Amino acid sequence: MSHPKTITVDETVVSCCSPLGGSPLSEVEAGDMAQIFGALSDPVRLRMLSLVASEDEVCSCALEAPLGKSQPTISHHTRILAEAGLITGEKRGRWMWWSVVPERLKDVARILGD
Repeated sequence: MSHPKTITVDETVVSCCSPLGGSPLSEVEAGDMAQIFGALSDPVRLRMLSLVASEDEVCSCALEAPLGKSQPTISHHTRILAEAGLITGEKRGRWMWWSVVPERLKDVARILGD
């Protein structure tokens, strides 16, 4: 059984996230999920997340060709996904290597009702 992620906001511990059909979302949960859904609302970022999720890790350089985007555009979109907590990156040399944050994807599935 997976346990909900807890976050601390203004000294209040919040468990993320109840399914929409369950109990109402708190203001913090709603803000957290809005950031995730905002990040996923762009088709390029949604495709990017699927590319990263399909591998253990992906170099930023490997995202240019499949997405047909320049490196500055890739950097912009990976930053938004990282800020939403959906991916995490590690700098190696001049490139960032990205991997998905599985717990965060589970939060999305949980709020949508699995």
